[in-house]
Amino acid sequence: MIIKTENLTKVYEAGSQVVEALKGINLSVEKGEFVSIMGPSGSGKTTLMNIIGCLDSPSSGSYHLNNKSVSVLDDDDLAKIRNKEIGFVFQSFHLLARNTAFENVMLPLKYAGMGKDEAIKRSNDVLDLVGLSSRSKHTPAELSGGQQQRVAIARALVNKPSILFADEPTGNLDSKNSKILFDLFFKLRDDYNCSVIIVTHDEKSADICDR
Repeated sequence: MIIKTENLTKVYEAGSQVVEALKGINLSVEKGEFVSIMGPSGSGKTTLMNIIGCLDSPSSGSYHLNNKSVSVLDDDDLAKIRNKEIGFVFQSFHLLARNTAFENVMLPLKYAGMGKDEAIKRSNDVLDLVGLSSRSKHTPAELSGGQQQRVAIARALVNKPSILFADEPTGNLDSKNSKILFDLFFKLRDDYNCSVIIVTHDEKSADICDR
């Protein structure tokens, strides 16, 4: 079991107003599983992803990642787990506009303090994995939306995470590029035993997943 939550809650307080964003969430995800988290806007999907992605902490309940309790960790410990275990892909890509695809992918390795030669090799390897070796010197403005999304996936994979989170990954893609993206997700699951969790309101995307 790579992810297990029990009675997870998240409460936000704004003055006298209290909002229960999550209420008693129980979730289990196996290693190598491809799962979608579905729901309409405002239902708490992104809040849940932020917690199981170690970007935020729950108000109550327990969360175990790779059998380690992370519910009560401080920000520094959460950052270490994110860097080692988790990759994120966002709908808006979040690529640095002035950096090439290669430079965008290599950035997490610089933060991790990896040696230059190993960082270069690993960055080239993941760009090859997503089929963009020939576009490595191009900036985001010189790439299509689908290519930018694949650069974002390469950047998320460069630290070899055990879980990949994708928030509305097909939101800015046409049907052709959406299929390419899902083919890549399945390759990650099948070849690398990487758990893939997508947050979506799109039933077609959700139906493609294992669960």
